[in-house]
Amino acid sequence: MSLRVVAGCCSNFPSSPLLLPLNPSKHLSQPPPSLGFRPKFNVPSATNHRSRRRRRRRFSTNPISAAAAAAFSTSQSQTQNQPQRTEEEEEPITLTYLEGNSWLWTVDGLNILVDPILVGNLDFGIPWLYNASKKFLKNFRLDDLPEQLDCLLITQSLDDHCHVNTLKPLSQRFPHLPVIATPNATPILTPLFTNVTYLEPSQSSEVEGENGGKVNIVATAGPVLGPPWQRPENGYIITSRQSQLALYYEPHCVYNQSFLQKYQADIIITPVIKQLLPGFTLVSGQEDAVHLAKLLQAKYIVPMKNGDLDSKGMLSSIISAEGTVESFKVSSE
Repeated sequence: MSLRVVAGCCSNFPSSPLLLPLNPSKHLSQPPPSLGFRPKFNVPSATNHRSRRRRRRRFSTNPISAAAAAAFSTSQSQTQNQPQRTEEEEEPITLTYLEGNSWLWTVDGLNILVDPILVGNLDFGIPWLYNASKKFLKNFRLDDLPEQLDCLLITQSLDDHCHVNTLKPLSQRFPHLPVIATPNATPILTPLFTNVTYLEPSQSSEVEGENGGKVNIVATAGPVLGPPWQRPENGYIITSRQSQLALYYEPHCVYNQSFLQKYQADIIITPVIKQLLPGFTLVSGQEDAVHLAKLLQAKYIVPMKNGDLDSKGMLSSIISAEGTVESFKVSSE
C-alpha cells in the first residue's frame, strides 16, 4: 500500500498538509505501509531542493520528526535499495488539498471531488458577516479539474461544504456526475444533479470509475448544525477495493464514538487545530483528533487547516484558534 499527498497545484504553498505516521507499537498490529511522495509545490525551508526529486521513505516505528521536511526527504541509498514498482502499485491513493474543506482524491484511478469551493468566495450569502478567499490557490478554477470526475462527495449542507456558486457551474459541466451527500443537502443538490445518492449514517454506496476501479463509501455521523432534533451531517469512510486501504474524512473532527467503534481506517483526514467562537466550538481537534485516531486504529493522519483562509467580516473577527500541529503531534505520541 502507498499514498501520495499533494498540497494544491501551485508552488510556494506554506500551509501544506503533512502526513503524520502514528506509533505502530501503540495502535497497529502490523508495520505501516511504504509511502510515496511527489510534491507539486516547493517546501519552504532549506530542504527545498530535496523535494524536487521523487523519493520514497519507509517510515520506522518512531513518530515523525518535528521537522515538516522529514516527510518529503530520504537518503538516496534507501531509494535505490527499494524494489521497482508500477505507478499503480506505488500510488493507489492521491490526496490533493485545495484549501478550506476542498479536496481532490484519486483512489484506484477514480477522481473524487470533495466539498469544492472553486468559484468565488465563501460568504454564506452574507458577505458583511463573513467573507473568505483562499490564500494560495487563488487562480485554481473549474477548468483545472480533471476531464473525468467519477464522484462528488458532500459532507455537509452549509456553504463551506455545499457551495452553490461552485456547484451550479459544476453541474452544467458534469450533469450526470455521481454525487454522494448528506440528506440535509437535498434542496441544493436535487435541482442541480441527476444522479445523487443521499446517505444516512451507516448507509453505504459503491462507486465504479470508467477504468473499472471501485470504491465503497460508508457514511458516518458528523456534527449537528441546527436544533438537536436535526439529523447530523456526514463523515465518510472510503475503502479502495483494490488495496483495501480505508480513508476516513470528517471536516469538523466531530464524531459518534459508539458508531465508529466498529470501523477501522488506515488514514484519517481531520482538523487538528480548534476553531472557537465565544462559548462554542466551531471545529474541534487536538485531543479529540488524538482520540479519533486511536478509535479508528489509524496508521496515518493528514491534519488539515480548514480555517486558514483570508477572511474578513464580523464573524471572522471573533473566531479564535486553539492548538497547533506541533502540539497535536506531541499529544499523539
